[in-house]
Amino acid sequence: MERLTPQEENVMLLVWQLKECAIKDVVEKLEEPRPPYTTVASIFKNLESKRYLEKRRFGNVKVFKPLISEAAYKRHFLSGVVQSYFDNSYKELVSFFAKEQKITTEELSEIIRLIEKNQK
Repeated sequence: MERLTPQEENVMLLVWQLKECAIKDVVEKLEEPRPPYTTVASIFKNLESKRYLEKRRFGNVKVFKPLISEAAYKRHFLSGVVQSYFDNSYKELVSFFAKEQKITTEELSEIIRLIEKNQK
């Protein structure tokens, strides 16, 4: 799976949200100042060539849908971050955020509950 640029990730987040869309649907949802339609169309073309999107035609309209789920993308790249920066340890990842005070005690408790729930 090829890493996406920040612009490609922004577009994919909207495509995942919309599930199926035309380019204009994404352009309308982008924050101001919006890039030109042709720029977004180029991003769609790149995503299609990277095998993140598939295209179908309905008359004159091209409709795109994701070939890769948002969860699969996150899982793949988060695993790489954990491996590269946290010695392949999710414990080290959580410890880092706890030390940096980027995660609250309540959030840690919720993570523990989720882990316990999934182990049953």
